[in-house]
Amino acid sequence: MSFKSRGYTQIEITRKAESGVLQGHPWIYDGELVKIDGEPEDGGLVDVLSPKGRYLGTGYYNSNSKIRIRIISTNANDKFDEAFFERRVRYAWDYRKTVMGDDLNCCRVIFGESDTFPGLTVDKFNDILVTQTLCLGTEKRKDIIFPLLYRVLNEDGMGIKGIFERNDVSIRRLEGLEENKGFYPVDGAVIPDSTSTVIIENGIRYNVDFENGQKTGFFLDQKYNRQAVSRLAKGRRVLDCFTHTGSFALNAVKGGAEHVCAVDISEDAVSMAKANARLNGFEDRMSFKAANVFDLLPEISKSEKYDFIILDPPAFTKSRSTVDSAMRGYKEINLRAMKLLPRGGYLATCSCSHFMKDDLFRSMLKSAAFDAHVSLRQIEARQQAPDHPILWNVPETDYLKFYLFQIV
Repeated sequence: MSFKSRGYTQIEITRKAESGVLQGHPWIYDGELVKIDGEPEDGGLVDVLSPKGRYLGTGYYNSNSKIRIRIISTNANDKFDEAFFERRVRYAWDYRKTVMGDDLNCCRVIFGESDTFPGLTVDKFNDILVTQTLCLGTEKRKDIIFPLLYRVLNEDGMGIKGIFERNDVSIRRLEGLEENKGFYPVDGAVIPDSTSTVIIENGIRYNVDFENGQKTGFFLDQKYNRQAVSRLAKGRRVLDCFTHTGSFALNAVKGGAEHVCAVDISEDAVSMAKANARLNGFEDRMSFKAANVFDLLPEISKSEKYDFIILDPPAFTKSRSTVDSAMRGYKEINLRAMKLLPRGGYLATCSCSHFMKDDLFRSMLKSAAFDAHVSLRQIEARQQAPDHPILWNVPETDYLKFYLFQIV
């Protein structure tokens, strides 16, 4: 079947945009459309053509968004029916089973463009799938995609009880979508009475509030970075900054830390971290503080000796325009940490912002080390867990930088 016979609106794009598509990037911006042959429906499918009329791909159109088209296929013969989306779901799930092995109690099942599901995040927390949909085209097809997720995972014995939507994010409005959250009705599913569950990650149990917790309820991308911290923690006094639900702190305790102090500005986060410590029986080697890390680090005296500091801050920049101020924030906390640590101490530091490129982050660390009059002995450079796959042709999927150093 010719793509022309499918009847989709055809849109010609600029040469620059054509180059991006041919290199594998799925986004076409509002200023890159040259000619529209017809009247495309927002959230509907359109065929994308080069300036010479060559077929480049098919994607979701949205006149409300700066990302005007999100390509979902470059195969002119594809039919975008249930079978198409089932292949995509199975491909994504098979990939997780391969890279995560049996470690599937909690994992990311769908990572947006990395799995060719534009704007869709799906996290598995024990027996619940939590979704976040940030693309109108995907939103309009969730009645196909969500039941497939439920069926495919349960065919593999995952025991999924329900799907919970976390669409309470303002970015949806840029797509012309309303904010909402709640259980999605799946045939055969029994809606749980609670919106919390217990997951097991690296042998540690966590309460996950998937209705009100940050993002989808728990940050899964640092799973193996937490293991790396655990391996270095034995016998050390650890300061875990920006602890959130206490994940790095708990991994440090599991690794044999002498004592761990977990710090977060949010009282709710500290309460959750305490609850997770109790859940694992780790309270006797932990203390907790509700404090602003920027204020706390200068106040820590040399008498409060830590020989391992963990810095896992939220994204300090979510746009190119604020990178410079983010650099100053990252440098301040890293400089303070380097000054506090003794020679031979250890530092774990990271950035979860896509806009804070690795070369910028490394440059900041070098500058902080110079000002702190220390040298950094790199132990490991790591990224996000493989259930958050990085597509080299889509740089937006590459966001997490994680470094382990010894101070020498």
